[in-house]
Amino acid sequence: MNIDHVHFYVEDAQVWRDWFVSHLGFTAVKTNIVSIHTRTEVVRSGVVCFLLSSALLPTSPVAEFLCQHPPGVADVAFAMEDVEGAMTLAQSQGARVIQPIQSQQCGDVSRKWGKIAGWGGLTHTLMENLPVKTDYAAKTTNHTFTAIDHIVLNVPVGELESAVAWYEKILDFHPQQSFKIQTDRSGLHSQVMVSRQGGVQFPINEPASGNSQIQEFLDINRGAGIQHIALGTADLLSAIAQLRARGLSFLSVPQTYYSQIQQRSGFPLSISALEAIARQKILVDWKEDTEDAVLLQIFTQPIFAEPTFFFEFIERRYQAQGFGEGNFRALFHAIETEQIKRGTLQF
Repeated sequence: MNIDHVHFYVEDAQVWRDWFVSHLGFTAVKTNIVSIHTRTEVVRSGVVCFLLSSALLPTSPVAEFLCQHPPGVADVAFAMEDVEGAMTLAQSQGARVIQPIQSQQCGDVSRKWGKIAGWGGLTHTLMENLPVKTDYAAKTTNHTFTAIDHIVLNVPVGELESAVAWYEKILDFHPQQSFKIQTDRSGLHSQVMVSRQGGVQFPINEPASGNSQIQEFLDINRGAGIQHIALGTADLLSAIAQLRARGLSFLSVPQTYYSQIQQRSGFPLSISALEAIARQKILVDWKEDTEDAVLLQIFTQPIFAEPTFFFEFIERRYQAQGFGEGNFRALFHAIETEQIKRGTLQF
């Protein structure tokens, strides 16, 4: 299993198509999809594909979604070898089928797909894997983003165990690492779920305090939803320099962060390398027993008008594992600073 595409429901698909092109360097796929009630634009960067839909009529499912939630991710689509088997398993385990299996023509290839209701208002389209074309695979190497590294789902307090059990039972994910993060003001509990072959990483978070950034998301999103998507890249420093030049805004990191991480055991970078990373305000994490395996991360400001969804960009040097647990405190402080500015977090 891997991530086939992610579907955003937005107020104006064309405006957001242009945003992804101008700010993230995606390419607009020429074929757009227009039905009676919905317009859909497709943008792509290598293997990363996003669908952007907006309503043309009140009968559009996008209009219904936007009545219940702010703009954001409505569907995460998974590609798999046996769609019929996956749909049968999901239905037998109690999943609600939104769209039974049907065939879809993709160029000269026929593809099967179906859709089930996911957690909260999220849905999951289950799609049959497309055959990999060598010429296309070669073209993807020149793109900024190599893959979707992980997708994060936020759920209300008390729902973490149930959500974990749902993804185990319905989609055959299994729990990997779990962690708890606590600052003076807020915190979270997180369980990372991974598909059976490891192609999908899907952390699920619940708030550990009433004023945490997870709870703020849930309040504004009016329920569970996708908080962020992490896009992998082979050269994060170069990518972030380009994205800043394109006008993308990122969370700020205090300069004291970089002096503090030098005190951690096994600090793996040269001073010049750290200075280059600090100029781009990138977070750094590593495991003491695998110091060469460095994880670099940076987080955008929320991309929509309301502070819900944002992007993470990540580079895993020497196949670094994990999700930057050593950076969570710095990340939480950065997000808390933004919450204080918005007046949603008090001292």
